[in-house]
Amino acid sequence: MNDYHKKAEAVLQQVNQVILGKEQETAEIFLAFLADGHVLLEDIPGIGKTTMALSFTRSMDMECRRVQFTPDVLPSDLTGFSLYKREEEAFVFQPGSVFCNLLLADEINRTSPKTQSALLEVMEERQVSVDGVTRPVPRPFLVIATQNPVDLAGTQPLPQAQTDRFMISLSLGYPDFENELQMVMETGAGSRAGQLSPVISREDFLAMQEQIHSVYLKQEVAEYLLRLIRETRSHPLVDSGASPRAAGALAKMAKASAWFQGRDYVSPQDVGVQFPFVVRHRLILSLEARRKQAGADAVVEEILRKIKPPHPGVLHRFIKFLEEDSA
Repeated sequence: MNDYHKKAEAVLQQVNQVILGKEQETAEIFLAFLADGHVLLEDIPGIGKTTMALSFTRSMDMECRRVQFTPDVLPSDLTGFSLYKREEEAFVFQPGSVFCNLLLADEINRTSPKTQSALLEVMEERQVSVDGVTRPVPRPFLVIATQNPVDLAGTQPLPQAQTDRFMISLSLGYPDFENELQMVMETGAGSRAGQLSPVISREDFLAMQEQIHSVYLKQEVAEYLLRLIRETRSHPLVDSGASPRAAGALAKMAKASAWFQGRDYVSPQDVGVQFPFVVRHRLILSLEARRKQAGADAVVEEILRKIKPPHPGVLHRFIKFLEEDSA
């Protein structure tokens, strides 16, 4: 395990001191960050999403901004705008909220489609265009967007074109009794996130992201990955399955998972574990699925049971080959 692996573990250890009892969820979010992806949290308000975002950015010496999405938030609030300054006799660009390292887009499905679409270019291209001028956002640029359950007042579902831009989706959920009790006992003691100090730099994090690209994905494992993705497109309970972008996202998440575990190759288990997080928000279920009350998680679980991973012998020979090659 090299120094970067140790630093990555230090980030998660520090975040988990603040976000209690959610080790798996924080690990998935960190893997998405390492894979240079955005995260969609589908949760109710008040479960610590802002605190979690602050914990990550403070641990990695990054700038975090939060936007509370409401119907009156404008695209220019995100991208920025030009303001005429008399003393300079010129229009001067005023950067919007996206000019940061980690943007917390809170309750994104409460704002207008026009404002939602303003995030698309910057999420995909890491740049914004204002008044005919293209400006890059800082690196890294990561988005955590929260989405309220669609049955709450004032919400509307995100369009598929936008949800497809998120690498993974998950729910933090309520804490268990013991961890919530500890939170209650510490009420008024000050913010834990505010007491954190950086354990890595932005340069360290960018170097980690570069190392993810070098993780090897063997063809047999890639074929298994693609069979999983393609099965979502032919499943009888799915009207619209995972896109080719989802296949790329799953490959990146599997590589990040392998790297974090100290391996330089992707295993079928990496693919299988990350598959639900990558595809569940991308599936549009059929009317038949709703009639049967079958959710996306049930469809994903069925696909994982149906599509078998490569024979263990294939993986064993591959690992042996890597060990001989490194020797």
